Amino acid sequence: MAINKPPATTNSDNERIVIGSAIASRLLLLFLIVFWRFLLSPYDTSASLNPPCLINPSSLPLSQQPVLFPQIGSAIESSIVWDGVYFVRIAQCGYEYEKSYAFLPLLPFCISLLSHTVLLPLVPVIGHRAVLGLSGYLINNIAFVLAARYLFRLSLVILKDAEAAMRASVLFCFNPASIFYSSLYTESLYSLFSLGGLYHLMSGRRSVSALWLALSGCARSNGVLNAGYICFLTMHWAYDALFLKKCIRKGLQVLISGALNCVFIFAPFIGFQAYGYYNICSGRIPEEMRPWCKARVPLLYNFVQSHYWGVGFLKYFRFKQLPNFLLASPILSLAFFSILHYGMSKTKLLFSVGFQPMDDDRNSAAMLYFPERVSRSSTPHTTSSSGLQAP
Repeated sequence: MAINKPPATTNSDNERIVIGSAIASRLLLLFLIVFWRFLLSPYDTSASLNPPCLINPSSLPLSQQPVLFPQIGSAIESSIVWDGVYFVRIAQCGYEYEKSYAFLPLLPFCISLLSHTVLLPLVPVIGHRAVLGLSGYLINNIAFVLAARYLFRLSLVILKDAEAAMRASVLFCFNPASIFYSSLYTESLYSLFSLGGLYHLMSGRRSVSALWLALSGCARSNGVLNAGYICFLTMHWAYDALFLKKCIRKGLQVLISGALNCVFIFAPFIGFQAYGYYNICSGRIPEEMRPWCKARVPLLYNFVQSHYWGVGFLKYFRFKQLPNFLLASPILSLAFFSILHYGMSKTKLLFSVGFQPMDDDRNSAAMLYFPERVSRSSTPHTTSSSGLQAP
């Protein structure tokens, strides 16, 4: 008697599992947040700090409207703590204070946009500030689900193993720092545009990738580091054109295109620094200028991080931070030994930076550096493993 085998799991099935896991992890986290807030008083008490706007009085009428369900609005407002206070304040009032320039504009802009459009009818129901907070929560949780989806697609392109890509994405959904992806922080938007940008880059859509990676720089300052992916691949594309194909024209095109894409990724951060300089330093006499305004390279972001929060290169490495390092030690150890295992198993590929891959890694290297070439020459079986198209 013939035995009916269960149908093979397709990439679409694995993607649905990832999306379902991402949604389930957000619902579980929301339950835990509400549960623990009933049991414990919040450590941070900055949620109640909300003086009238200094430079954006247009939001005043919204904040003064009578509220139908003030208790619901108060519960949402009490959850706006830590960095969320700054993001909501910027969305409501703009950049009023020097220290607020440590928070980049993408999340506040999205919060303001959603609260003035889709969620505007809720202002008379729960209040303006509560709607701003609710907008941030919706944006970040939706962005997290999309980020998990793009992580699966990116892993599928690189690993060419649907099961491994699915497992990695599900682990991402339940990562130890998961609370930050559902709170009023920028991790979710940054992850979405970083992972989405890398997926488009590895799929051969270089211009789309540059746009997504530039948007990641609008969410967090370290988004400028994503230009490193463009630099690395440009290095390989230029090497292929100049030294293997002996085509100088093609090599120059690759170098110019890569440089322009990198400039495009840096542009949001540089533009934001110029915006801060214009608001704080422009038109003032030298005696009124802040110290950073007089610097040879006036970087407001670096000054604010160092002056107000003591953040800087290696400044976190202090004895009093030892408990935080112990708390992070499991993940740090896993990352360290994963890198060590990869280095030991692919030593030649690692130290040659991919220019002289081992024989069994040639197809993998070609897939990473020239995805569009591999997709044209691959068999149907190979392309099916990475055949999900971007929306």
